Parts: sequence; C-alpha cells; structure tokens
Amino acid sequence: MIKVLIVEDSPVVQEFLVHILGSDPQIQVIGTANNGKEALETVRRKKPDVITMDINMPKMNGFEATRKIMETRPTPIVIVSGSWDTREVATTFRAMEAGALAVVQKPTGIGHPDNEATANELILTVKLMSEVKVVRRWPRPRREAVVPTVTPPAEAKPGRIKAKINVVAIGASTGGPVVLQTILSGLPKDFPVPVLIVQHIAAGFVQGLVEWLRLNSALPIHVATHGEYVLPGHVYIAPDGFHMGVKTGGRIALSKDKHENCLRPSVSYLFRSIVNVYRRNAVGVLLTGMGNDGAEELKLMKEKDAVTIVQDKKSSIVHGMPGQAIKLDAATYVLPPEGIVTTLTSMVCKQGD
Repeated sequence: MIKVLIVEDSPVVQEFLVHILGSDPQIQVIGTANNGKEALETVRRKKPDVITMDINMPKMNGFEATRKIMETRPTPIVIVSGSWDTREVATTFRAMEAGALAVVQKPTGIGHPDNEATANELILTVKLMSEVKVVRRWPRPRREAVVPTVTPPAEAKPGRIKAKINVVAIGASTGGPVVLQTILSGLPKDFPVPVLIVQHIAAGFVQGLVEWLRLNSALPIHVATHGEYVLPGHVYIAPDGFHMGVKTGGRIALSKDKHENCLRPSVSYLFRSIVNVYRRNAVGVLLTGMGNDGAEELKLMKEKDAVTIVQDKKSSIVHGMPGQAIKLDAATYVLPPEGIVTTLTSMVCKQGD
C-alpha cells in the first residue's frame, strides 16, 4: 500500500481528494493536514510514502512546508493546485525548486467532463512518485546560477559534429521544470540558435513556468505564438493545449491537431516538425518524464543524422521517455543535466571556431 498524506486547507477539497485517492486499492490515505505546520507534525508521526501539497494555506504555505519537509524528512511531494493566480503559480515553482517532484491540477468536480481524466492523473502521479528516491535538501542561501563544469564527451566536441546546428528542440515531462532551469541557466547569453521546448505540465502553469525560468537565465524565454519567427538565442515554450512545430522559413506553427500519445502539446509532434524542416541541422533533447512521448521521433532525428541527447536514469525523476529512447537506440549521448549544458555549449557555440 502507498501511504498518502493530504495537505489541503479546504475541507471540501480535502474530502474530495480523500475520496479519489482512497478509490484506488493500492493507495491508503493515512491522514490529512489543514496547513503546512500540521503537515510537518503529521509527517514526523506517520511517515507517509507520498504527500499531496496545496500551495496557498494559512500559517505555513506549501512552499515553506515543502522546503522544511525536504530538509528534515525527505518525502515525495506532489503539488496539487487549482489556482492560476500568478503568485500561487510562482510559489508552486519555488516549491519544485525546493524538492517537490510534480504539479498536477486539482481534480474537477463530479459531473465535469474532465473529472475522470484529472482524477486518474492524480492517482497515476501519486503512484509513480511513490517510487522516487528523494534526497535530503540542506538549508542554504539562494545563490546565482553558475555554469556547470562538466566535461562533454570527446566525440561531442565541435570538430566531430556532422553538420552545422541551427536549432535545439527539447521535450520534458514529470521532473522537467527543474532540469530545464539547470539547462537554460547554464547556456550563455550569446547562444546562437533558437531553443524550442515542449514541457508537459498542468493547464494554466505555462506562463508561470516561463516567468520562473527567466529568473536564472540570460536567454529571452517566451510562450510561443503562432506565426512568429524563431530567433537565435531565444527560447520558445509550447502553450497550453497546442502542438508546436516549425514551418519552412523558421516560423512557429501552433496546431489544435488531435492529441498524440494522449497529449497536446506533444514532444513527438515537435520532433517530427524539426526533422521535416531542419533535418540533420538540429539537436533533439529528451528529458525526464513518464510515458514514451518523443522517443520514436528522436530515433527518426538520429536516423536523419541530427544529434540526439537523452537524460540519464540517475538524474531523472521518471526515466520513462528517455528510457524508451535508449531502448530504441535513439540517443547519440546519454547525459545528466549538467552534461547536457556543456555538450550543447560545446557543439553549438563553438561550431564556427
């Protein structure tokens, strides 16, 4: 049984979450807490396997509770949020930076057309996060991001790449925001090609993700808009509910085409578009996440002589997407986030030297 603690200040929502999680035979709700302070005490007494955490609560909010739990009794934490308020979204990403593993939308009420899907997503996320081995976070002052010093593989050095790189495409899911922060904060301000990103995340959180990533990155980061030109050194993140691709000539193409791998935006859609337009003049990067979105299309990129990179298992929260790519022999390199930074910098920034 997966023992779950629910931290939520609304009695109605609390009861609803107990009902949803308790409906699964593999999950046991061992307690509830009305705020962060109660959560700390309950974690100490009951030692849950997973915590679902609200953000906006009295006495101690979800960020502070997450930070203190990860510093004292590290436990997998899933942020469950129903608010798109700018401040709450920003606090959600601070909680992820402090050690929370994932964010999911609060399940919609019974009778809502999305009720079953949002409930199932919560249950699946709790089950997956229960398997993650979290580590203790030590208290430390906030510091400026620094470029990691990881030596890239010898074969990744500029003289060995097959073609000039004109674009970098990245796909990520569960655990992706913190990895994206590491990568984007490590790329130099003169990074000479555009970066296109599909990040699976709860609806309403994309703009907050962009604003959070901007805090530590020298690169301009945007929510992509249809028809805009992709510019060197700019980062474009797919908006809620739209596939993102690129047209010949370097314009963003957003689409409401059918879901791929039950997702929209889909990494597969992005990678396929990149292959069609850039062929070998591209880098594809597949990061942590559940499922297999993007794996087959990353293999297609490799077959077209593009450079392909996947995140290694040790640093991945969930190794589903990158693991599937490795099984398909889709990866040119398998690297931790810091290694991805230095490999991209080495291949892209120095390719003209």
